Amino acid sequence: MDIKLKSISHSIITKMVVFIIAILCVTGMVQTFVEVEIVNDGNFGSITEDHYFESSAYIQESEGLIRDLTLLLGRYKSEEFILSGKSIRQDEWNSVENDLFYSEFQPSRDYQHELDENKNFEIFKEEYKNELAQAKEQLIKNDLRQYHMLSQNLDEYEPLFYASDGIHEFANSTRTKKEQFETAPAYMLFDEYKREFYPKETEENQHLHWVTEQMDELELENTVVFIAFSESFLNQKMEEWQAGKAIATTSLYKIVAYLVGFVLSFIYLVTVVGRRSFQDQALHFRPVDKLYNDVNLALCFLLFPLWIVMVDDVFRNMAIMILIQTFLIAAVGLSLILILVKHIKNRTLFKHTLLYTLISRLVKFIGDVYKSGNMAVKTVLIVIGYPILIALTFFMFPITIGIAAWFAFKKVKAFQHIQEGIEIIKEGNLHHRIEVGGNGEFARLSTNVNSITDGLKKAVDNELKSERLKTELITNVSHDIRNPLTSIITYVDLLKHEKDQAKVGEYIEVLDQKAQRLKLLTDDLFEASKASSGSIPVTLEKIAIVSLITQGLGELNDKIEATGLDIKLNYPQEKVYVTADGRLLWRTIENLLSNIFNYTLPQSRVYIDIEDLGDEIRISFKNISAYELNISADELMERFKRGDESRNSQGSGLGLSIAKNLIEIQKGKFEILVDGDLFKAMIYLPKHLNSNIVNPN
Repeated sequence: MDIKLKSISHSIITKMVVFIIAILCVTGMVQTFVEVEIVNDGNFGSITEDHYFESSAYIQESEGLIRDLTLLLGRYKSEEFILSGKSIRQDEWNSVENDLFYSEFQPSRDYQHELDENKNFEIFKEEYKNELAQAKEQLIKNDLRQYHMLSQNLDEYEPLFYASDGIHEFANSTRTKKEQFETAPAYMLFDEYKREFYPKETEENQHLHWVTEQMDELELENTVVFIAFSESFLNQKMEEWQAGKAIATTSLYKIVAYLVGFVLSFIYLVTVVGRRSFQDQALHFRPVDKLYNDVNLALCFLLFPLWIVMVDDVFRNMAIMILIQTFLIAAVGLSLILILVKHIKNRTLFKHTLLYTLISRLVKFIGDVYKSGNMAVKTVLIVIGYPILIALTFFMFPITIGIAAWFAFKKVKAFQHIQEGIEIIKEGNLHHRIEVGGNGEFARLSTNVNSITDGLKKAVDNELKSERLKTELITNVSHDIRNPLTSIITYVDLLKHEKDQAKVGEYIEVLDQKAQRLKLLTDDLFEASKASSGSIPVTLEKIAIVSLITQGLGELNDKIEATGLDIKLNYPQEKVYVTADGRLLWRTIENLLSNIFNYTLPQSRVYIDIEDLGDEIRISFKNISAYELNISADELMERFKRGDESRNSQGSGLGLSIAKNLIEIQKGKFEILVDGDLFKAMIYLPKHLNSNIVNPN
């Protein structure tokens, strides 16, 4: 009995019967779905809906109407409004301008790269005013066409409606008052910001947002939209909805039954496919199973769109054709899937693909060629191999030649593209990019040309920046030196005529202050010049950095107390040493501390952190600026740049520049970071090693 059961379970007849059952289940599901959604205009969602006024069908009766009315009221309004150009949205017009600007004007010779984008845009508007006028005229024509189409659509809606924004009106009846619409058995009233729905079940409709969201897009002031449904219209729609719900409910049970039948049948087929008994370990393949798996998958993906194309015109009139076509396509699809299942069982899903076969053979061929000899041998093989390929594919000779011609054309076109790009770059357009796809020689050549262009552009930018910095340096130096010099000249002139000895003393005190200020500026300028030129002698030695900073803070204790700053010094427990010039290092730290005294928010904390990073030591100075730091870290590093743009503080603006140069000539690195009002300066110095230090000088 057991042997007989095994023979029946794996017999070809049993497999065919179960296969046909699976196909019939798929066909039944499709037929049921088509009957509900297409033939009867139903909706499976109606199964969970308790009342017509809570259904999606009721909302859909007014959704399209409200959509058209909101477009007419909110955008198009009237022919006169459209012809005046007011219906064109700003974002739509900006898109037209930008497309024309970037596609035609920017690549042209009229684009002036020395000007900014706004100036070029003004030139563009003047030179392309005719094209812009034509584009605007086309947009108006499109809006006018849309306006007439929407106006014609209004005639097709059965519900009574009246819509107005206070100036423009749209209606399909003589009713214009809210009270006239409230007499209907069902209505939707949007009176400016007020909304009223009847019957009340409508407010519980989960699809109501389909219409309310469209109304929210309008300027609701002075805007009214009234929609009313007649009793005869509602009765007809209710009967249709109830009939559709009954069909959908029955059909849902059918679909579940068909689905269960298909799942069970499919599980059986997957279990027995390729084997003749449950104990059979070997898989048995038929000639059709030699179909490549990737080709199989491609056919599977094509079956559904093929089914859509075949049944597109026969939904209502030829239902029997839908069943026949569905049955045939489902049979082919399930057969292909079972072939894939068989290869999954055999663990040849990927290996038995056309792509894998071609790649493996190509790799083997290339490997054999490269193992066979020198470049001459490889070239000969390629020269011989191409005619052989043509000979083997003589039945598709035009295609082979076409592919070769296309490949050659692509290479020639890529070369011409590079040649044209080089000509453009040669004429001075350093912003031009040469784009060649792929990974071949031409792609690498275009990348190299772009790299050269980027280098030239960077060099030009650096030169422009250098010129700007020179100009700012001259301006700032002139400003900072002229102020004390002007004061000295003024007070000397006053001294010549002043007889009052008390005032003479005051003038002399001011002269002393201004002279000291002028001396500070000139000394800093001289020191900055020496530091940037590298002419300062450097003696590198072992420096105990914690001791150096602690001693320096002690010497500056009076200034610290005067500013009310709370200095927080954090350092490792073990001693750390750096390789530096003690005199230059303290000059750098002194500059940073002076910067802190001048620009830190009074009564705030200043953090000095010493960290061991392994091969180097980092000294960080963090403080909160008393001035708004609305400039970047790079700008603060420039000479004569200060945290206060008004330049009322006593600093020279050279402290950070001097500090940077002094650290760099000691083989270190200096960085600053600005985060809001937080100012952070970081010094990186080589950690002292026990090897001999060589004086760079």
